[in-house]
Amino acid sequence: MIGRRTALCTLLALSWAAPVSAHDYKLGSLEIATPWTRATPATAKSGGGFVTITNKGTTADRLIAARSPASLKVEIHEMKMDGQVMRMRELEKGLEIPAGATVTLKPGGYHIMFMELKAPLAKDAKVPVTLVFEKAGSIDVDFKVEAMGAAGTGHQMR
Repeated sequence: MIGRRTALCTLLALSWAAPVSAHDYKLGSLEIATPWTRATPATAKSGGGFVTITNKGTTADRLIAARSPASLKVEIHEMKMDGQVMRMRELEKGLEIPAGATVTLKPGGYHIMFMELKAPLAKDAKVPVTLVFEKAGSIDVDFKVEAMGAAGTGHQMR
């Protein structure tokens, strides 16, 4: 039988080894949380990817590219109002992640654009994506496919 002290030490050691969340990743001083995308109709040629990136470091970094075998082309985009019109554009220089800040890529704002999808994105599937940062380098993450119309992981738009 294991002693109480040994059991507590084992639990403590295991808690240090466990990730912050099942959907979180770490790359240097960057924390990548809850990457997700929406299911797409069979005829869709594009889809959006969303994620929260926190820079715990003392210098800014920049998300400069993304790649995925799910689409022929992946770009970093921004949507914003231009007068009365919502416009979407590629961020050719990438997206700055300021030191000590959190940047959320979400519907209607910054997002990753999967273009020329090779197949529809199916609910509950995972889309492999490589995020490329200017300073921290690259990291492979899985984007969870939520239902069409989802506002975020586990939520539906109303």
